[in-house]
Amino acid sequence: MEYKVVPFVASIDQNKGTSTDVAEQLEELINKAQEQGWKYVRLESVTTYVQADNGCFGIGGRPGYTTTKQMIVFQG
Repeated sequence: MEYKVVPFVASIDQNKGTSTDVAEQLEELINKAQEQGWKYVRLESVTTYVQADNGCFGIGGRPGYTTTKQMIVFQG
């Protein structure tokens, strides 16, 4: 059994975008993968800690933070 995991980030217009637009983007990605022989399994949320960046000589430094990314899991 083989798996493929790809990131999913929907892109919508903040003034006109709807959840339907997000669903259509996800559907399109799933359909393209299916055409390549991959079967959709699920959408996973993966939480990641991004390390702090001290900057150059302390200038431009940024603190670390936690972020969540959406990943689509396919089975081949």
